Amino acid sequence: MNNFMAFNPTRVHFGIDVVKEIGNHAIQLGKHALLVYGGGSALKNGSYRDTIKSLKTQNIKVTEYCDIKSNPLVDDVAKAVQLGRKNSVDMVIAIGGASVIDTGKIIALCIKDNYDAWELITGKQKTNTALPILTVLTLAATGTEMNQTSVLMNQKIKLKKGFKHELMYPTHSYMDPTYTLTVPPNYTAYGIVDLITHCLEAWFGAGDASLSDQFVLSIIKEALKYGPPLMEDTQDIELRSKIMWAATNALNNITIYGRKSPDWGVHVIGHTLSVLYDTPHGASLSIIYPAWLKVMSDRAGNRISQLGLGLFGDASVEKTISSLETFFASLGSPVKCQDIGIESSCKQDILKLLNKNTAQGLHHKLSDTEREKILTYIF
Repeated sequence: MNNFMAFNPTRVHFGIDVVKEIGNHAIQLGKHALLVYGGGSALKNGSYRDTIKSLKTQNIKVTEYCDIKSNPLVDDVAKAVQLGRKNSVDMVIAIGGASVIDTGKIIALCIKDNYDAWELITGKQKTNTALPILTVLTLAATGTEMNQTSVLMNQKIKLKKGFKHELMYPTHSYMDPTYTLTVPPNYTAYGIVDLITHCLEAWFGAGDASLSDQFVLSIIKEALKYGPPLMEDTQDIELRSKIMWAATNALNNITIYGRKSPDWGVHVIGHTLSVLYDTPHGASLSIIYPAWLKVMSDRAGNRISQLGLGLFGDASVEKTISSLETFFASLGSPVKCQDIGIESSCKQDILKLLNKNTAQGLHHKLSDTEREKILTYIF
């Protein structure tokens, strides 16, 4: 095992009606919140109403910034930062899924000293200050509600990039599974895919960490067991709860302790589809991961075999890849680009951007030839 430091300061409040306490917690942090959300879903599922109601009990002032896109843009961060500074907010509350929460995290990091988000993400600026951030989760998928990571897209340079900072751990996160009941079937499926692929990025990382491996297998098994019945009955609150908690644990760092690093190569490749075609994040991953595994069969065959044995009781590399691909398809998530309207004529545009951005993992480096080979499997 590699040396590691375990740290996670986020207080998670899980269960029905937990957001009723957000006002009591927020008043301990400040008096004026910048409320960030996407729009329709927060209003539809009751999360916006419940949050506002609780904040009013403590007379917390609210300034709102809404309409965050499903692939979050760095431009929205800049606008929200200026709005927050103009109104002298002292905390950020994000209501939504990963796009909104990731945006809120970067806002919280930039707002105090008026930093440029992309300069921070690319390392050109450094900061050690941030406003407190509270999150109200409405989509089970990325685990952003309990980690220090944010992903933003810069359309000007065609790049979607992840960023970590210790100050981006939410202070409080509220996870009420009833808020996910209005999530449509396709995004429910994308969330299940996302939590599985987060685990896989840890599994195929560098280093040996046997307990982390067991966490990975256990979390994926939750998705394999409870994902299909949830797709059959998306109003089942108990199934929604199980998937929500599995998604949080898939990326709250417990799957990577003891490793030198996770990989993240598939996510980087998937981001290219999001940048070029506004592909939903989870949909890009169900397309890319089976293809990546096929290309990695020689290099990572032993790990693929161990994964298959742990999940499906079969050590066959081919069967493991096939089983994952079949599972993604059974949820209704795309496994080929054509499934989401991206035709083979787009292949060269995708390859050009992949090579321009040197899309590859932290552990498994990819050559131009391997990137091209991955594309042959996704069409």
